[in-house]
Amino acid sequence: MPRFSATYGRNSSWIFFLEEETTLKIPKLLETLSRFDKEQEWFLGKPLHDDESTIIHHYAFADNPTVFKYPDFAAGWALSMPLINRLAKKVKDEPLKSDFTIDLKHEIALYIWENGNGPSLTPVQELCTKEEGSPAAKDCATTLKTYLSFCGDPVDKKDIFIAVKTCRKFHKERIPVVKKTWQKHAALIEYYSDHADATIPTVNLGIPNTERGHCGKTFAILERFLSEAIPKTNWLVIVDDDTLISVPRLQKLLSCYDANEPVFLGERYGYGLGIGGYSYITGGGGMVFSREAVVRLLESNCRCYSNDAPDDMVLGMCFNGLGIPVTHSALFHQARPDDYSRDYLAHQIPVSFHKHWNIDPVTVFNKWLAEENDPGSQQPHTMIREEL
Repeated sequence: MPRFSATYGRNSSWIFFLEEETTLKIPKLLETLSRFDKEQEWFLGKPLHDDESTIIHHYAFADNPTVFKYPDFAAGWALSMPLINRLAKKVKDEPLKSDFTIDLKHEIALYIWENGNGPSLTPVQELCTKEEGSPAAKDCATTLKTYLSFCGDPVDKKDIFIAVKTCRKFHKERIPVVKKTWQKHAALIEYYSDHADATIPTVNLGIPNTERGHCGKTFAILERFLSEAIPKTNWLVIVDDDTLISVPRLQKLLSCYDANEPVFLGERYGYGLGIGGYSYITGGGGMVFSREAVVRLLESNCRCYSNDAPDDMVLGMCFNGLGIPVTHSALFHQARPDDYSRDYLAHQIPVSFHKHWNIDPVTVFNKWLAEENDPGSQQPHTMIREEL
């Protein structure tokens, strides 16, 4: 905010934010913004709300989660310059807390609202997530590519090694779900546990199970990935035993990335970003590594400070120290579908979800992640097109 205020504060009226998949009609946007007094504080966007209190929003507004509105970034959102200038001063006078960044759109709305002392989000119907080129989008200033783009041939599933982190107590509860849902789409997969079980089978890496963190196990998997113990592939995916993932969609998504570059991909969270912290890929939604990223990481000698350290955060610190940015994709999800706004998921083709808590994971997979020809699939169409 201070940068926007210093650079554009005197000669601009609005700052407009949008995502890479958002299409913008500039004349329509200017016409839309002209309805609002530029001398006042405005926070404009397409509103989302939670249908139930959710962990990703720290159970905010638990009595009535629907009352708080936050912007759908994919539709674009706008701040008037008087609001930008005030927020810039606030950031300077009151440094941001060293805290976690989980869902930026919700956290920004809370910061602007300031417990009722700042403006709430004003809904603007011209800011849309309707499909680009559809009749329903004719009055929209913004539209959306509501399909999963890919950039060429999907990555061969034999070039993706999938590592599933598990432990003995979940062998009978969680592994059968993986086998019943997405395992059939994986060409190369191993289950890593604290107990070798030939019926699954699992691999015991010699790392004791920990109740949290799992950093030791994750780094043992990274070492094994570069060893001769498994086939050489360009991509490594590390998931939890309660992660639900679409391997075919991941194959298409990875066609847009170069495995010869250090790629670390997934849903990005942050820690202490306001005071020089770092971003990291949250583990539950799946962490995707190019081989080059793993090579550079292990060559750096950056390692866990304990076996039960949070693996995703340690990886974020390590890659941050190497100058390798984490790559965010909103298609990976750390939580269950019920933890996200319905309108937010309505324009997504998700790659993953996480957690079995209070849901039937097989039903969730069939509704959100299964392919059309999978048994039990509830997918009406694939919504996948080639990005030219």
